[in-house]
Amino acid sequence: MPPLAERLRPITLDNYIGQKHLVGENAILRKMIESGHLASFILWGPPGVGKTTLAKIIANKLDRPFYTLSAVTSGVKDVRDVIEKAKSNRFFSKANPILFIDEIHRFSKSQQDSLLGAVENGTVTLIGATTENPSFEVITPLLSRCQVYVLKSLDKEDLLELAHYAITADIELKQREIVLEETESLLRFSGGDARKLLNILELVVNAETAQKVIFTNEIVTERLQQNPSAYDKDGEMHYDIISAFIKSIRGSDPDAAIYWLARMVAGGEDPKFIARRLVISASEDIGLANPNALLLANACFDALQKIGWPEGRIILAEATVYLASSPKSNSAYLAIDEALALVERTGNLPVPLHLRNSPTKLMKELNYGKNYKYSHDFPNHFVEQQFMPDELTRERIWKVQNNPAESKLGEWLRVIWKGKY
Repeated sequence: MPPLAERLRPITLDNYIGQKHLVGENAILRKMIESGHLASFILWGPPGVGKTTLAKIIANKLDRPFYTLSAVTSGVKDVRDVIEKAKSNRFFSKANPILFIDEIHRFSKSQQDSLLGAVENGTVTLIGATTENPSFEVITPLLSRCQVYVLKSLDKEDLLELAHYAITADIELKQREIVLEETESLLRFSGGDARKLLNILELVVNAETAQKVIFTNEIVTERLQQNPSAYDKDGEMHYDIISAFIKSIRGSDPDAAIYWLARMVAGGEDPKFIARRLVISASEDIGLANPNALLLANACFDALQKIGWPEGRIILAEATVYLASSPKSNSAYLAIDEALALVERTGNLPVPLHLRNSPTKLMKELNYGKNYKYSHDFPNHFVEQQFMPDELTRERIWKVQNNPAESKLGEWLRVIWKGKY
């Protein structure tokens, strides 16, 4: 039997919960649907608020052919194949088909380019769904041909309406005696996501053997903790898994790091979120022990945006294994935190006169820049002089850690500074 969320997927606007600003009485999308004149548009909103459902309702209401692609699994060839099908199925007297693309923000530029002609000449009416800001993720020529409608997270009243509808209307749930005694945890873990709410309802009900099922905050929390496969991109599991991922990289365990990466990929995590964490880890945990790690992590982020999904998973995997296998240092991370603490303790200490800029005659007369020594005029491009404020000349902030790359830097500094480092 299909999951509860599929069994309860509405097929008309009258059963559609939420988004009254778009589909309520006299709202713009309802008017468009009722008029039968549908322009291409993009639905932008968080997960589980009804983007896919709304697209299917529109296609059903207008009785148009409906094609769907997922940006996670489809390539340029898939896009072209669907467009060819749409052309062959379109007759002179028939309205153009609807092409629904889920997670359109994951389409690469070339994939989005392949849509342009079909959207522009009316071969298909495009409905895109995205959780990311289309202004950043959709190419300008395609975006200019589409309206953007913003969907909102379901509020408490919407979620409670959906929960009560589920336990009274679903063919399976209505056979049980379900009591929503407490709903705070149910609503909190749902996070405004209708699909998540229905998944939690189904999970708790299926875990109970008794005919009567009483929902309390404690039971909902306990059941979710016992379900390790539930990956919540916005909830506690999201933070637990990214934490395990980063700690595995920090702990130099590439097997574990790749495993947690796979958990996030399989759970539908935003690839850019993962890539951003890799860039941070490259600086925070690998740092000066291998400065190339930051270059590779940044290249991973750039390549991911160019290539898109699903090939992007390979790029993430390469960066993950490299970072996890690399020597580690957090000396730069510790140094900036120690420097910030020092600034907080000592305040805005004056810059030594010889380090100050002196663009005007008055500044020169005040000895700004006087006696500054230009390092490149001296052997080895170095000359010893004071760079810290007078009060902090004895302070040490960056401390060399024990790894080959950093030891080499430290040895050079000890030579030129005669033991300071």
